Amino acid sequence: MTAAAASDARRLRGRLIALGVTGSIAAYKAVELLRLLTAEGADVVVLLSPSATRFVGPLSFAALSRHPVESDVLDLLPDGRIGHIVIADSADVLVVAPATAHWLAAMATGLAGDVVTAAVLASNAPVVVAPAMDGDMWTHPATVTNVARLREGFGYIVVAPESGPLASGQSGVGRLAELPAIVDAVVAAVADRPVRQPNPDARPPLATGIPREADLVGRRIVITAGGTREPIDPVRYIGNRSTGRMGVALADAALARGAAVTLIAAAVEVPLPDAAEVVRVESTADLQRALRAAMTPDGAPADALVMAAAVADFTPAVRLDRKIARADGLTLQLSPTPDLLADVAASAASRAADAAGGPATSPILVGFAAETGSLDRAPAKLRAKGIDLLVANDVSEPGSGFGTDTNRVTILDRGGSVEQLPLLSKREVADRILDRVALALDARDEAAQTADARPVRAEEGRPA
Repeated sequence: MTAAAASDARRLRGRLIALGVTGSIAAYKAVELLRLLTAEGADVVVLLSPSATRFVGPLSFAALSRHPVESDVLDLLPDGRIGHIVIADSADVLVVAPATAHWLAAMATGLAGDVVTAAVLASNAPVVVAPAMDGDMWTHPATVTNVARLREGFGYIVVAPESGPLASGQSGVGRLAELPAIVDAVVAAVADRPVRQPNPDARPPLATGIPREADLVGRRIVITAGGTREPIDPVRYIGNRSTGRMGVALADAALARGAAVTLIAAAVEVPLPDAAEVVRVESTADLQRALRAAMTPDGAPADALVMAAAVADFTPAVRLDRKIARADGLTLQLSPTPDLLADVAASAASRAADAAGGPATSPILVGFAAETGSLDRAPAKLRAKGIDLLVANDVSEPGSGFGTDTNRVTILDRGGSVEQLPLLSKREVADRILDRVALALDARDEAAQTADARPVRAEEGRPA
């Protein structure tokens, strides 16, 4: 399976999942459940009961979900909206895992004493409940009655606990169900339903200023930044308005996540990171040579390319080696420049097809599309270039053009998904892009391992 096929197979792509965590010792497992839901393509927002915060801190969930964590029914969002009500109105499914006996009782009787119960009470979305508690608590008639009411009276999906060692030291039925089983229940709950709230502005906001985990350690990422300049004569050139801010933000973010970064910088107006390997270029031809060298060096090939540079679409057909005098006048004949990203994609596909691992060995390729007025051309550009992700933005929109510290982008992938982000800082946009790159790299490596593990027919020398 290629990385693109793995992305296309994500069962919760585009879904908003509300993950409620209550005060069970199994609360630590909710962190891994969040990872699994995210790996399925879900956008996850977390709600913690007061007792849950004593088992797992909100920062872990905020760092992984990229959303502020809701833990108080009185909390308001920065824009004045009530946090748990926004979640209740926009989530495709609410998942309570682990759910304690106390929470089951409160929910069965409609007592909204914590943010998890309040959100569930305020929502008409499907609810998946995964209880976890001591064995005698699970079999007590009160708990049995409450579970039956949630399942039969409210229509909730209850993923029953399993048998095994419990926190009390005893053994019995009460352990939180296996996490893949909970994920499967979530997928089943939304399988025949449309995305409930596709508008990102109506969903819970993204968190800012939270560091990512070091999920790019051991990866080599090539990033391009700035605008290329096409010489007319020794003193004049054709250029564009790119300042390099987006590319440099990507380099900073990738370095912070542990990647080895090669930054190919054209004309930039911001400082370059000291920890990156910096290659300076001027023209599109310079950038093409630098890309070929960086993507296929003598050592290991690059894991990903993020093409944030604004590459000139045209170059003078004739370049003079002397300054043109004003009196001579100036008429330019322009020739189109090569599509560098499509060139890299074609070369990578050719190398991968010849490699033992097949397409799974290809680097993850990310392109940018600066448009004005509409992003209608973006899907066609993604297909034409043969890349994994395309980041498109309307540079005519205030706060989203060249030279700004913010950006509003739409991320398209080759599997057909479209993720519209709100106006964010360029560093936050960079991290959102790298979130996708990190997931794609993990999927690529998993696919390669699966291919390597297939039995080989000795007489044919190829996988059976």
